[in-house]
Amino acid sequence: MPTFVRSGVPNQHRQCCFWVGLLMAVAISWLQASSIEAADRPPNFVLIFADDLGYGDISCYDSSGVKTPHLDALAEEGFRSTDFFVPANVCSPSRAALLTGRYPMRCGMPVARNENVAKYQDYGFAPEELTIPELLHPAGYRSLMVGKWHLGMEVEGSHPLDAGFDEYFGIPSNYEPRRGKNHNTLYRGKAVEQENVPCEVLTKRYTDEVIEFIDRQQDDPFFIYVSHHIVHNPLRPSKDFVGTSEKGKYGDFVKELDHSTGRIMQAIRDAGIDENTLVVFTSDNGPTRNGSAGGLNGGKYCTMEGGHRVPGIFRWPGKIAPNQVSDATLTSMDLLPLFCGLAGVQPPDDRKLDGKNILPILLGKDTQSPHQFLYYYNGTNLQAVREGNWKLHLPRTTDDQPFWSKKPDKTKGFVTLKKPQLFNLDRDVNEKQNVADRHPEIVARLQSQAERIRNELGDVHTTGTDQRKINLVAPQER
Repeated sequence: MPTFVRSGVPNQHRQCCFWVGLLMAVAISWLQASSIEAADRPPNFVLIFADDLGYGDISCYDSSGVKTPHLDALAEEGFRSTDFFVPANVCSPSRAALLTGRYPMRCGMPVARNENVAKYQDYGFAPEELTIPELLHPAGYRSLMVGKWHLGMEVEGSHPLDAGFDEYFGIPSNYEPRRGKNHNTLYRGKAVEQENVPCEVLTKRYTDEVIEFIDRQQDDPFFIYVSHHIVHNPLRPSKDFVGTSEKGKYGDFVKELDHSTGRIMQAIRDAGIDENTLVVFTSDNGPTRNGSAGGLNGGKYCTMEGGHRVPGIFRWPGKIAPNQVSDATLTSMDLLPLFCGLAGVQPPDDRKLDGKNILPILLGKDTQSPHQFLYYYNGTNLQAVREGNWKLHLPRTTDDQPFWSKKPDKTKGFVTLKKPQLFNLDRDVNEKQNVADRHPEIVARLQSQAERIRNELGDVHTTGTDQRKINLVAPQER
């Protein structure tokens, strides 16, 4: 056995010093290796997706919104987008676009499902579509989804596990009796976990599931998709949050959403992976009558800004600088190429992606949106085209509208429109001042672009050249 020879030091003590030194050397070597491994390891992704949460519902977007200290902290510690676009104003298509990085018309899911109506029995998420978890899997990611799926869980090939998730814990759709007998059935994977589960317990159980997953997965890269029911009807916050806001049960529900976010963030910190985890928070569409669009016109079910512009927050300590507020136009479809790029995964090149890699904007290296045009569909009807701050609303009839927008309603924008209307969102984000007569050249340019995208993505009476078949008869009708 090697010994240290030092005058005046007893042999037993010398041996003890040797072992201590050896252990320290091993520990230092392990820490250095771990540091290198952590540096080389791709980041974790946590995507928190609220349901029907409006642009003005949380206090970091509107001071009159519900007080949301955890979400406010998320924004203060990272990047807050003031122009975050979702390509659908209802649940199912927004979720399909999020997971695929493609417009709903392109990925075959442009209208919302109703699990209790016979015409939708074969209408689900197309197995041929590639999703975020599928693309991340070869890079060693394990993926968890909790919450609302709403993409046809009962349809063959359309379950979350079929779409690339390794684990799933949630319910098929909205928590409403009109969504069928399984509207309150909680599933783990494809097996029933619990029937008749109270809505009031779902948020806590989803959050507990996320925290447990973080705890056991912290040594390897992961992707978590938290698909909340908050604040979609019914408004049933857990008892601990009833009466905690000044905005009734709607506000109480938002408080519970904020609390859940805080618990997830604490779990990330406790696991020691804070600086290697990108957290994204957003919503599937604008608010219903209960919520606030923060001064924007319209809300859910319409193509005014209030239906498509939602909160968008990104936090990644050490990578994304804190206290950034940006008006560069970003979209939920950008998340797929963003995550792929950070994970070192090549996005698919056999299909068109509508999302762009927005990392330079998040890092503060660029201020220009990568999106030249945005397209506002209401179901299968192209209703608006946007270029920069110019937004052109296109003519439409009642027959063009999806069933949720056929009746005139001040919250649903233009149900009918005989002539195009043009708005400058930089000066008129409320879309109140039609300036089409002053800018005929812009109207003509955007009309031409609308015709091009109709030919590509389709419309009510047009099948596009790059439009996945919609497995529905008369998609715009109930």
